[in-house]
Amino acid sequence: MLHNPYKIVRMFEEEIAHYTGAPHAISIDSCTNALFLICKYLEVGEVTIPSKTYLSVPQSIIHAGGEVVFDRREETNHWKGIYQLKPYPIYDAAKRLKKDMYIPNTYMGLSFHIKKLLPIWKGGMILTDNAEAADWFKKARYEGRSEKFYKEDDITFHGWNMYMTPQQAAQGLAMFQNYSAEGGDLGEDNGYRDLTEFTVFKNNKVID
Repeated sequence: MLHNPYKIVRMFEEEIAHYTGAPHAISIDSCTNALFLICKYLEVGEVTIPSKTYLSVPQSIIHAGGEVVFDRREETNHWKGIYQLKPYPIYDAAKRLKKDMYIPNTYMGLSFHIKKLLPIWKGGMILTDNAEAADWFKKARYEGRSEKFYKEDDITFHGWNMYMTPQQAAQGLAMFQNYSAEGGDLGEDNGYRDLTEFTVFKNNKVID
C-alpha cells in the first residue's frame, strides 16, 4: 500500500492535542478504556470519585487494580464537564472539550461518545505531557505493538485491544472542522444515578 490508513488516526490526535494544548493526545476506543489505561499505568490504589458519575468509571478503576471510594456529598456531585479521580492527577473530562483545556502534569480522559460534544459514536483520547507515558499508552492500546507491521515488531509486554480505528478517526476529523472555536462543557445536570445504590458497590467505602 502507498498509504498507511492509521495516518488518519495520528492526524486526529494531532488536531485534538493542538486544540486542547496537550503535548500528547493518544486515541483510545472509549473514555472508559482511556481511564483504565491511565489507572493501570499509575498503578492506582484507593481512588475517590463522585458517587454520581457513569457506571464504567469505578469499574475501570477496579479492573486496573484500584479500590473505589464514593463521595456522596452534594457539592462533589455538582461537577460540570470534569472531575478529578483523587488523589491522583487523573481527570475524567468526558463532558468537556475546550480550547486549551489541558491541565499540566495530569492525565485527562476525553470521550467522543454519541451523547458527547464531538459525537463520533464511540471513541476516546488520553491527554498528557508525559512522553514516556504516551509511548506506553500507544503500545498498551495496541496489544503491546508498535505502529508498524507486527511481523517486524518485538512485543515486550502484554497490551489490550483498545485502539481507535481509522474510520472513527476520519469521522472525528471531519466533524472537528465544524466544532466550536472555544468549545465547552455539557450541562451540570448529569442525570447519573447514585452508584452506591447498586448491589455491586455495596461494600465500597463512602464519604457522606
